[in-house]
Amino acid sequence: MATKTLLDARDCALTLNRLCCQLNEVHFPWNNSVIIGLQPRGTRLAEAIVARLQTEHGVGDVPFGALDITFHRDDFRRREEPLAASPNEMNVLIEGKRVILVDDVLYTGRSVRAGMDALQDYGRPLRVELCVLIDRRFSRELPIQPDYSGRRVDAIAEERVRLDWAEDLPSVLIESTPHAAQR
Repeated sequence: MATKTLLDARDCALTLNRLCCQLNEVHFPWNNSVIIGLQPRGTRLAEAIVARLQTEHGVGDVPFGALDITFHRDDFRRREEPLAASPNEMNVLIEGKRVILVDDVLYTGRSVRAGMDALQDYGRPLRVELCVLIDRRFSRELPIQPDYSGRRVDAIAEERVRLDWAEDLPSVLIESTPHAAQR
């Protein structure tokens, strides 16, 4: 499997800062907005965004939650191995609030759809927006688009885009697998 770095930690820091500036511009003073990370990978990104908003942008308390989508996925019963659910950490109210769903990579849109379904268990938000670090824009299976995206990537089906959290900031990697015919 071949791996190349799309964004290193420095690039990710700049991208996260830009995302935070956009979010802060729209949502400041944050009294009617909530950030919700989609478990498992979106939560770490959401935590990094909240921390950066607080430390580098002077935002006080940012309401934050972590939402598990396991039982709302459309492939839940299609896997050979049972999926392990992550704990929900929804100690925030979303009723009538502007909710920013955060995920690491937007690919087919199915995880985001599951996240919107799971969100309804906690109330009816005023508005739901989507923030992703990476948008794989030509791979969508559902009509879901991000409101905030760090980088658009045109990756082919045989490539996997993932975040590597070796430190406080991730790097973004593209892993290529050879075609079955070339094996």
